Amino acid sequence: MHDTQQRLFQYKAWANNELVNALARLGCESPITGLAIKALSHSYVVDRIFVAHMKAKAHTYTAANLSEMPTLEDLSADIRASDQEYIDYVSGLDDEQLAERIDFTFTDGTAGRMSREEMLMHVITHGVGHRGQVSAVMLLNSVTPATDGFTTYLHKAEASARGRTVA
Repeated sequence: MHDTQQRLFQYKAWANNELVNALARLGCESPITGLAIKALSHSYVVDRIFVAHMKAKAHTYTAANLSEMPTLEDLSADIRASDQEYIDYVSGLDDEQLAERIDFTFTDGTAGRMSREEMLMHVITHGVGHRGQVSAVMLLNSVTPATDGFTTYLHKAEASARGRTVA
């Protein structure tokens, strides 16, 4: 499972990068970009909250949404740094750490308890959902969404292992 977690977080970083690059090509004036910033900033905040829980550190978020939206440029840099932190973090975990149950408090004050592995899977699936929302908005506006499939990632990242040449 550890290898799978590493690959999933590498995929997450790649997919996020593909999406923010596609949004940058649309430009900040596009209403799609504005909507995407809202969805992606929420996903970013949740990522930051859960990494704080897993590291037993405090965070300053009182909600899973920001009251003021960042620029796409700032958000892109923050997402990239957060994704790299997760890649580094996951690579240092062992099976016992993945299974460890951690008590925490959700931003609404409700008590929570999840294993580190469950938290990591939440971060992965949560991000997939919000990237999908952004892709749907792009499609509804006749804009080709970013390529973000796991199979595409695997065949690009591991082309030689899959009998492919990188184009």
